[in-house]
Amino acid sequence: MTYQERLKHWAVVRLLPTQQWVVIGRFHRRSDAEGHCQFWRQQMPHTEFKVVFDAVREEGDRSE
Repeated sequence: MTYQERLKHWAVVRLLPTQQWVVIGRFHRRSDAEGHCQFWRQQMPHTEFKVVFDAVREEGDRSE
């Protein structure tokens, strides 16, 4: 994971029917993530999107 990736702690995720989620984008500021989340909610109103805090992962962690 690069230094720049470690700085982006906020993520917009799309929730799937299988109780899993997919990261749509990562952002440095929560307000940026909220803005993008609002955009996606307008574009796809029947799909659930959330803004989540994405804790820093370890180098060996591939659980995404």
